[in-house]
Amino acid sequence: MSTTQSRSTPLTITHTTTIITPGSSHEQDEQLAIETPYSIALNDKTIGSSMVLPVGLEEFGVGFLFGQGYIKKPEEVKEVYVCPDGRIAVYADVDVTEPKEVIITSGCGGTGKISKEMLEGAFEPLQNYTITFPEIRSFIRQTLNTSSLGQDTHCVHGCALWQDGKMQAFFEDVGRHNAVDKVLGAILLGKATARGAIYTTGRLTSDMVLKCARIGIPIIMSRTAPSSLGMAIARRSGATLAAYARPDRLNIFNNPSRIVNQVNRLKAEG
Repeated sequence: MSTTQSRSTPLTITHTTTIITPGSSHEQDEQLAIETPYSIALNDKTIGSSMVLPVGLEEFGVGFLFGQGYIKKPEEVKEVYVCPDGRIAVYADVDVTEPKEVIITSGCGGTGKISKEMLEGAFEPLQNYTITFPEIRSFIRQTLNTSSLGQDTHCVHGCALWQDGKMQAFFEDVGRHNAVDKVLGAILLGKATARGAIYTTGRLTSDMVLKCARIGIPIIMSRTAPSSLGMAIARRSGATLAAYARPDRLNIFNNPSRIVNQVNRLKAEG
């Protein structure tokens, strides 16, 4: 089952700006991405809050709680409600304990924290999956062209999940972490599985790679760069880490074996 963000809620507002050059001045309408505060509650206990693009909010709430270490498996999630008062209420078959020890990351807002327990300990085996270059071309182009919001506002990040020859999930947000959390939330809500490749327009810092690896995604790709700790986490987990991803080129920082090209195929057949 594929899932993409719904456009029933307005995601932009129009603002008139004044364009000034050394020899001229004129007015121009610009589209601004809407940024809205939402709190996330688990079993009626508020866990945190974040500034979010108001779309894919059910997925965001569940993905946020995964990143905080409260929800670990899809079967734990029971119900999710987006409330008019700016609250995402998640009900899950888990115990809500005292606030977990967190590490402040490179992100901002509520998603700039991950639980310490997510960073520590061994990783579960990742899903078995490979991807070919024809798939990579289609995946990247679809991610960048599914929505015009990025081109209209120049203010959002996109994130998508590719499985079995097609894009299974796509979300955008003003925060790169939020966009990834929405895709992870789609997995936890049973709308996709972790057996695939994820692509983000944001850089791959430690928390970005960590959440993807912890949920079991084997191939993690970005349009931009990884950090040193992001690469170290990829090595610990065994994830394939691909940066500067373009339709016909990847810079593989870890485990290139899951990327199938003509040379690798001939080696395998030989």
